[in-house]
Amino acid sequence: MSSQSSVPWYDDFVGVAYRYYDLRMNVVPLFTERKEAASLWHDTIHPWVDPSIKIRFLELDDTYWFIMGSDTQKPDTNLSFFKELPKSENYERFKKGHGGEAYLRLGVYAKKSLDDVKKDAVCDCTHEAQDHDEGDGDVCLFNSCDCKKFSSFQVNLLKKKKILTDIKFLEEKDMKTDPLVWNCINANKLSKTK
Repeated sequence: MSSQSSVPWYDDFVGVAYRYYDLRMNVVPLFTERKEAASLWHDTIHPWVDPSIKIRFLELDDTYWFIMGSDTQKPDTNLSFFKELPKSENYERFKKGHGGEAYLRLGVYAKKSLDDVKKDAVCDCTHEAQDHDEGDGDVCLFNSCDCKKFSSFQVNLLKKKKILTDIKFLEEKDMKTDPLVWNCINANKLSKTK
């Protein structure tokens, strides 16, 4: 967490997921612990008024910065969030399809081993759990696959959500025109290179 600006910056989360199967697309910052996500929602995001929430995506080559912040009635618990992430197919799909609004939710990202899943769960290697040998270190049974251990993940979304309507995608040349982006980059990137 960086506190070189008036509002502290928070980047201690795993990443951002995008969900498409709701009335609006979902932007979901991911955490490893449910308690941490619930506390951040309660203490920081719940007091945010929906129209004041800003989400910015600053694109730099093959990566982007996820930047989120808001004004609040509880300044002592306010945070702004940021994370530099690789561009992905899901990010590009969200960018093209959000239509100017989305739901903000928090989620819990949990890694799963072969013992934690059902037989039809899919491994990172794209084969199902039933195609991995439980007696041989969970190695994939497909000859063409070099997967040595079953690994998968599960994302659980918290029920509470906010409606986002202030969503912008910016390029590096635009960063000085947006105060939220400029403050984030200045506090978390430029000040560290000096």
